Amino acid sequence: MTRRFLAAAVAAFALSAAPAFAHLDPSEHGSMMAGITHPLTGLDHVLVMVAVGLWAAQLGGRARLAVPAAFVVTMGLGFALALSGLPLPFVEPAILASIVALGLLVAMAVRMPAAAGAGVVGLFALFHGYAHGGEIGAASALPFGLGFALSTAALHAAGIGLGMFIGRLGNSGIVSRALGVATAVAGAALIVTG
Repeated sequence: MTRRFLAAAVAAFALSAAPAFAHLDPSEHGSMMAGITHPLTGLDHVLVMVAVGLWAAQLGGRARLAVPAAFVVTMGLGFALALSGLPLPFVEPAILASIVALGLLVAMAVRMPAAAGAGVVGLFALFHGYAHGGEIGAASALPFGLGFALSTAALHAAGIGLGMFIGRLGNSGIVSRALGVATAVAGAALIVTG
């Protein structure tokens, strides 16, 4: 039973991360909707956002809120940096590294205080936010930024919910760790193919 559930969970996780549609045109759909859909259309973003939630669920306690909140807030700072025109080196490599790193944190069920976990995800979030700022196109900054912040928070919540659901199962550590491995492997594949 556990092996079948593990296989189904890994398959569902992998399939849910596939991009469903291209970025929306803000002039046609509005800046807020373009921002909401933006993180959902990139495998790299979905994998990281859900992994942040899974890891926060593994850490438990205050980390369930502090870790995702740190990601969203620091992502906003990265977005502001991009809009201001300040350079940030290694954006794409850091984003790809974040997938592997967060996958490994989940796979190894790494324990650390909430503040340290918030710092780890915050570092990666800076690069994700900067990338969003570089991809704003014709969208208005505030609605676009609010949109992708809401979407990111929803992906974090989905990861936390998945982690808490898995935590209620027998052998829950195996399922969570398998999802972490799948995330890290997907990140490595993106590095090789990207």
